[in-house]
Amino acid sequence: MGYLDRNVKKVKGKSIIICGGSKGIGKETAKLFAKLGANILIIARNLDALEETKEECLQNAIVEDQEIEIQSCDCTDFDSLHPIIENYISKNGAPDFLINVVGYAHAQYVEKLSITDFKKNFETNYYGQLVPTMIVIPHMMKEKKGQIAFVSSVMGYMGFLGFASYSPSKFALVGLAECLRNELKPYNIPISVLYPSDTDTPGLKIENSTKPHECSVISGNAKLLQPDEVAKFFVKGILKKKFNIMNGEVKLYWWIKRIAPRLVFSFIDADLKKARKEMGKSIK
Repeated sequence: MGYLDRNVKKVKGKSIIICGGSKGIGKETAKLFAKLGANILIIARNLDALEETKEECLQNAIVEDQEIEIQSCDCTDFDSLHPIIENYISKNGAPDFLINVVGYAHAQYVEKLSITDFKKNFETNYYGQLVPTMIVIPHMMKEKKGQIAFVSSVMGYMGFLGFASYSPSKFALVGLAECLRNELKPYNIPISVLYPSDTDTPGLKIENSTKPHECSVISGNAKLLQPDEVAKFFVKGILKKKFNIMNGEVKLYWWIKRIAPRLVFSFIDADLKKARKEMGKSIK
């Protein structure tokens, strides 16, 4: 019996809001929850992508009257998002799960970044997950139910060249999640954080278009994950109410970074030196 079969009873009929669920990891997460019998509201900006995701979720649905709803909205826009979520909650009650997947990365040398780049990364990656959370939290607290999941990154605990505007926003999400984990514990609201490594998504293709050469060397030969792989251990972790959700390699580096940060810095610096040498540039 697979994990989907084992968890159908746990999820069937539950209500889920997925913000940033039209592509990549968010889309595959929505499809998995559809296979578990959940009623889902998917929110993202791109209506065409939302329509496609809805159709795929309906194909995966296991209940005849299973509800898959979509709404086109920028999740950083509180005034636009608030009535959408409030209307959904007025009909369905506080969601059993809020899953925040909104995010993007602009990788570039720091001297080529503008203040606007830093603001956009925070606006999308941090506020894009904070805004839905702040709308939903009062309802979850009132009903003393629900679970909130965020998507951070390996860059949420380890930063290096090329990600000066991205990594801080992912660190910030982890700080938010840790605060909420503690504060919402009396209300029976678990918090989860996903830390995916490089995943083959449309967002990664955009990221690679500006990514400095050194990033590829520092990242090493890490396997490029597929969105459905990541969604699978994301959903597993959520259902187990794990706070940190990581695959094997990411978890190993997380532990090393916690226990011996200088060791991680030495690895990264050595890779940077190697990359610069390949480029014909020196580093002291």
